[in-house]
Amino acid sequence: MTTESRVFVGAGAFTAGTLSGLFRRVGDGGWEQLIRGLPDPVQVMAITVHPHEPRTVYIGTQDGPYRSTDGGDRWQRLAFPESGGQVWSILVHPADARRLYAGTSPVGVFGSDDGGDTWRRLPNAVQPERVKMPFACRVMRMAVDPARPESLWAGLEVAGVMRSEDGGATWTDCSADLVKLAELPHLKSRIVSDTDIEGMLDVHALGISAAQPGTVFLALRMGLFRSTDGGRSWEDMEVGRFSPLTYGRDLRVSPHDPRTLYACLSPAARSEDGSMYVSRDLGQTWSRFDRGVKAESTMMALALDPRDPDRAYCVSRTGQVFGTEDGGRGWREDRLPAGVADVYAVACA
Repeated sequence: MTTESRVFVGAGAFTAGTLSGLFRRVGDGGWEQLIRGLPDPVQVMAITVHPHEPRTVYIGTQDGPYRSTDGGDRWQRLAFPESGGQVWSILVHPADARRLYAGTSPVGVFGSDDGGDTWRRLPNAVQPERVKMPFACRVMRMAVDPARPESLWAGLEVAGVMRSEDGGATWTDCSADLVKLAELPHLKSRIVSDTDIEGMLDVHALGISAAQPGTVFLALRMGLFRSTDGGRSWEDMEVGRFSPLTYGRDLRVSPHDPRTLYACLSPAARSEDGSMYVSRDLGQTWSRFDRGVKAESTMMALALDPRDPDRAYCVSRTGQVFGTEDGGRGWREDRLPAGVADVYAVACA
């Protein structure tokens, strides 16, 4: 891979006996663990690269958000109002890069208007507790509708979807139809709760395409879904027609072609398989993108290079990092150091 590429991977080590951390690979070099200014140990659940300043990187940790302005060499904890708050997602607003949002566990959304220097809790970002889980639910992904810059969406594990039409000041629950869909036998799923709606509310990622404003795409335990009416109803995209793997862990819209979507699919949250899929028609059809790759565990996250349409990455739960520089025709595997597990995030700059 070229000397210009920088790849960041974050691990949380929520499994006993495993290692967490933040790792970086520059060009063709090996992995280096980044520690300067970070907690010891650090659990990294989210990584976001600034869209206009690639040396500025934000991460979400078990101790709030951190920022680096030198490509990851040094890190600074941001002035987050809650000490010890787990940050699971960070969004830089596409229309105003000084506006940031951070999603937390327990469920909460925080906003910043100064590039992350100061933060405030958005008081109405709450969801009904429909499922009692043994962990606090998490805001896993946020996205802004490209056609409506004040329309902010959030996907929650395990609490469904919520939407704001005023930049986060007020929120609407968009999960009622997900709950209704869970009445269908093939969409019922419970693992650690006492209700079959658990699987349909287990949302891991969402995306909105400029090619189809107002349409929201979800990756969740039971597959890939979309809404074209502001979350009032949801449609199963039936990715199982194209893949034997249907557990949706990540979903991204291509920064180079708004009709192209990518998704990470696996058998389950913890498994011995996983793949990266692509759709070039806004989710109507899907095909395997990472041909030749053999994941040994669930495929957890993907990253698309904002400068190079041929460069992409995906990561497995147990630390396999796969990269392509030719649009998916060839792949390279680079493993994280032994013992690293519970990988949650990957980003490139």
